[in-house]
Amino acid sequence: MKLYHGSIVSVKNPNLRQGRPNTDYGKGFYTTVDFDQAARWARIRRDRAGGGNAVVSVYEVDDDLLQKKDFRIMEYNGATKEWLDFVVANRRYATLHEYDIVLGPVANDSLYATISLYENGELSAEAAVVQLMTHVLFNQVSFHTEKVLAQLRFVESIMV
Repeated sequence: MKLYHGSIVSVKNPNLRQGRPNTDYGKGFYTTVDFDQAARWARIRRDRAGGGNAVVSVYEVDDDLLQKKDFRIMEYNGATKEWLDFVVANRRYATLHEYDIVLGPVANDSLYATISLYENGELSAEAAVVQLMTHVLFNQVSFHTEKVLAQLRFVESIMV
């Protein structure tokens, strides 16, 4: 399986220490199965940095990685109350989970208003999930331990 990471530099050796802690699934190394999505992330990062490069790093992992019993894996299939609570907890630094890999939707900028309303108690979980389902949900695969990060094999970097 191929995975992609969008950045302003080529990332041949992913490093968990460089991740931000208040992200959707906590501190980790984030990838996607969608090249175009990674390219969008790379361009956003470049623009926020005020210029420079937009780079997609390409990795391969064994096709059966997500079925291996050696790893603790959490998978969210769409915007659910459980996913929403997990994202909110991670963004508040409240969750230090013990998963090796977390898969599921990206809580991107277009979803931020709905998530904020839920987080502030102005929208119920049920109403938030209904609103979130009206959006196109992009996917992410995040790696949270050195053990699983070692499964990524760098293939190449592509300027976008």
